[in-house]
Amino acid sequence: GRKNWLFTGSERAGRRAAAIQSLLATAKLNGLEPLAWLTTTLERLPTWPNSRIDELLPINPTTAT
Repeated sequence: GRKNWLFTGSERAGRRAAAIQSLLATAKLNGLEPLAWLTTTLERLPTWPNSRIDELLPINPTTAT
């Protein structure tokens, strides 16, 4: 739990872990299954255009209300 995150290895690793957790929590809050969203996103990522990377986020800011 909370105390285990103190030992992520480095400050950079801690930031990465926090970013991943934030994405997964955002997916869940937006009614998505986090594992399914992550799996689909990682499958699409290698061929996805950089100019459209924001479309892979668990919430699309252009359609959010």
